[in-house]
Amino acid sequence: MPIEVLMPALSPTMTEGTLAKWVKKEGDMVESGDVIAEIETDKATMEVEAVDEGKIGKILVSEGTEGVPVNQLIALLLEEGEDASAVEGYEAASAAPAPAAEAPKEEAPVAAASNGNGATAAPSPAPATAPAASGERVFASPLARRVAEQEGVDIQRVLGTGPHGRIIRADIEDALKNGGATAAPAGASVGRNAQEYTAIPNSGMRKTIAKRLLESKQQVPHFYLNVECELDALLDARTRINDAAPVKDERPAYKVSVNDMIIKAVAMGLREVPAANASWTEEAIQQYNNVDISVAVAMDGGLITPIVQNADQLSLSAISNTTKDLIKRAREGKLQPSEYQGGGFSISNLGMYGIKHFNAIINPPQGCILAVGAGEEKVVRKGGDFTVVNVMTVTLSCDHRVVDGAVGAEFLAAFKRYIEDPVMMLV
Repeated sequence: MPIEVLMPALSPTMTEGTLAKWVKKEGDMVESGDVIAEIETDKATMEVEAVDEGKIGKILVSEGTEGVPVNQLIALLLEEGEDASAVEGYEAASAAPAPAAEAPKEEAPVAAASNGNGATAAPSPAPATAPAASGERVFASPLARRVAEQEGVDIQRVLGTGPHGRIIRADIEDALKNGGATAAPAGASVGRNAQEYTAIPNSGMRKTIAKRLLESKQQVPHFYLNVECELDALLDARTRINDAAPVKDERPAYKVSVNDMIIKAVAMGLREVPAANASWTEEAIQQYNNVDISVAVAMDGGLITPIVQNADQLSLSAISNTTKDLIKRAREGKLQPSEYQGGGFSISNLGMYGIKHFNAIINPPQGCILAVGAGEEKVVRKGGDFTVVNVMTVTLSCDHRVVDGAVGAEFLAAFKRYIEDPVMMLV
């Protein structure tokens, strides 16, 4: 009996994924540990390794197929002594629109199971759509975007042949063969339809974000605390730290940002007030021993929260380099699940967009998230005289089941102290 290869669950919350690429083809021999396919999850594109060895007898889910449920049969491996007759009766599945989001399932094993069931055929894929007009949003898989960027292909001139006209990697490869663009088929329409709107398909990432944030606002009792922090001492310290950075190959070894110093101040505050570094469960409040900070990063189609682990134990230069590496790999879709799942506390910084104040939604199961606004000059009175200072407003969103008002206020007081006297972060 052939060995069944199932769609793996690459994260605890994954219920479906996109089969972006087959690395191995029908007839290829595979050994345990060989990369056989690339799967796009709601957060990243990841390689899938074979658990068993054999020859690929039949591929049941083609490249670019979206909405493949976890544990669906995607391929068959022939064991030694088996021939093509062993895979007769198994039908290939075709691309289908992604189904409605379901409740998170427990992580399924990657190992293939032999149950003798064939794959259920899904509806045929939608026809290809024309390349996007200049300025229109382009719908493409993260892998296709990455390949287009690496090969210098103008993705707006590429014809999408994936589900709902989405551009997949194969389209980029075809465009390369045709000089960087593909022509639209006769009769293809471009622009808005008769209802005067543009339908933007929901990616797996966007569906997951929508589901989790809706659950957060419905199920988590939020309350908000805000405080103003003077930034002048921090800005001066940042300048001195960066000026002292050693130079290697004509580049400084690090360049600390204000956000890096905010991460450090949050970490020090959580070490001082560990009750704010916690999550709610029905059985108990889980207070974390490690100070792992999730940092919200905007990316194409949504956002992701890579984790700066043990941030309280890292120097400012280490936090800076770690954060830059995480952000770069997050936007390239190269993070491993362990690098964005977990964390005990989140930071969302919109100061670079000029936003002075906002309330962030808690990222379950965490108990808090800190919303950071832009710094601005303010006139204050000190010692009987008026002076101008740089002030930043931060807002702490708390899960009231986990963090009471007094605990939230105690944490903000500690955070403010580290921001306004940054030398204390180095103690």
